[in-house]
Amino acid sequence: MASRKAVIGLVAIAAATTMALASCSGGTSPEADDDGTVSGDITFLTNRTDLETDGTWDEYVAEFQKEFPEVNVKIEGITNYADDVKTRMSTPNGYGDVLLIPNVPSDQFADFFEPLGSVDELADTYRFQAPASFDGTQYGIALGGNANGVLYNKAVFEEAGITELPTTHDEFLDALQAIADNTDATPYYTNYKDGWPLGGQWSSNIGAVTGNAAAQNEMAHDESPWTEGSDIYAIDSLLFDIVSEGLSEADPLTTNWEQSKNDFATGKIGTMVLGSWAISQFAAAAEAAGESADNVGFMAFPATAEDGKQYATIGGDYNLAINKNSSNKEAARAWLNWLVEDSGFTESQGMISAIKAADLPANLSSLSEGGVELIESEPAVAGEEALFNNVADKSQVDIWGNIYRQKLVDTARGQADGDKESFFSSLNDAWGAAVSELAG
Repeated sequence: MASRKAVIGLVAIAAATTMALASCSGGTSPEADDDGTVSGDITFLTNRTDLETDGTWDEYVAEFQKEFPEVNVKIEGITNYADDVKTRMSTPNGYGDVLLIPNVPSDQFADFFEPLGSVDELADTYRFQAPASFDGTQYGIALGGNANGVLYNKAVFEEAGITELPTTHDEFLDALQAIADNTDATPYYTNYKDGWPLGGQWSSNIGAVTGNAAAQNEMAHDESPWTEGSDIYAIDSLLFDIVSEGLSEADPLTTNWEQSKNDFATGKIGTMVLGSWAISQFAAAAEAAGESADNVGFMAFPATAEDGKQYATIGGDYNLAINKNSSNKEAARAWLNWLVEDSGFTESQGMISAIKAADLPANLSSLSEGGVELIESEPAVAGEEALFNNVADKSQVDIWGNIYRQKLVDTARGQADGDKESFFSSLNDAWGAAVSELAG
């Protein structure tokens, strides 16, 4: 992330004004002042507390105000973002003016967020629409997108004697064992204590194992998805085997996300399953520690589909939305548009732009060079937009959360009763009952 401030200075503010969401919206936002000036005070809720601490968000606001000098933006960074913001959404004005949509069922979007336009109107311009749309209406636009896969330390791999990137379950375990045998690094780091790295960072690879863009939708109808041959079985089997074979940190109860970035950068950690959004953060940690940012590598999830190809899913990061109760929706819209289209945020963070016309970031060149095919999950069919999350909620298998995978880790390391077979069987029982009730 060390280069992001330089990128901000290169922002061409007017470059994408013709694509502004306001021009595509249904006209639900209030008008600007009589003289055409957009003004007002707004609060932006963000999970990127690091950009708040180091003053980077202040620099973005300063750039924004060159175009919208009458709009005052207050940045509010929230560490436990998903849980805290969901709690604050119980109060109409308690969740800011512009925010990142937490894990809210899509059939409730209209209760909380301002419509930004129709899905069809925005489809030619933006990627990653499905997670923030419902019934043909778009309620959020991705701040950026990521490829999903594995961060690895190139220097650790070299020291371990790993000359080719692993492309299967067994090859990955062999690589981790080589790290354990030949280096002092922890082969894999779960970030168990912080929790969230065990949730969506793993589940976002659904579809990558089989190369099936419809895998998530099909899982919402599958009464026993933790069965060999499925994406989720392969994903959770890999985590289970990593832990059970002693290839993760010795004491998961003491992990620390912020410290893990430094430990990875300095060669104390070999691999972590994370989206490509993390590349810039780990590169910045490397530079701060006097190490080479080039040591931060990214590879596809270690699986090869039946067609012999490797796949990596791409998807939007958090989606920007406007609080439907905001008293300054025009100002909120201006900030949202600017972040997505003009701020340079995705370039500075090495993320995939939500704008289809934008090029892929350079940090994903390793995927294209390796012949990895990028796929975006298919949207749910009409009427089933909320089905997957509803099944997860009903079954209490928090696919995007951390609770069930923390139990998986505990089982794998012998701190909870059972084994892989019994654990997966219990997941199938809970998930299957919910599918039977909700999906018929």
